[in-house]
Amino acid sequence: MPEMMRGLEAALAEASSPSWTQRVRAGRDLASFADVPEAADALVRLLLDVEDTAVTRQTAEALVRVGTVAAIRLVALAVAEADDNRADWLHTGVYDAILGPDGVPYVAAACEKLARDPDEAVRCGAAAISEWTDNTRC
Repeated sequence: MPEMMRGLEAALAEASSPSWTQRVRAGRDLASFADVPEAADALVRLLLDVEDTAVTRQTAEALVRVGTVAAIRLVALAVAEADDNRADWLHTGVYDAILGPDGVPYVAAACEKLARDPDEAVRCGAAAISEWTDNTRC
């Protein structure tokens, strides 16, 4: 099995761990696999983690830092499904990535593409993320 696939398998296993620190690591490790269906499912579960908001926040930040349309789409899906508390932590994760040392100028472009997604939940979540990013600009 190629090294990359072993890393994916290990991260998928950690995504179901009872340890919040392992789930945080899984979110970071899986973020670059956002376009892989098994990883995407695990990432959405991590974004909506019911046990620890650190998992939500850090997984959202990792996905936004990856910055692909597939990665931002998962955050948008989670935003659409999240309750108010979870949405606040998703927002914080997005904010952390945007204001981080490298910034993420591609989020707006990804949200523009997602505004035309066939899934209404994705469109709604992308609109919320766009609003968040607009509010961080000077």
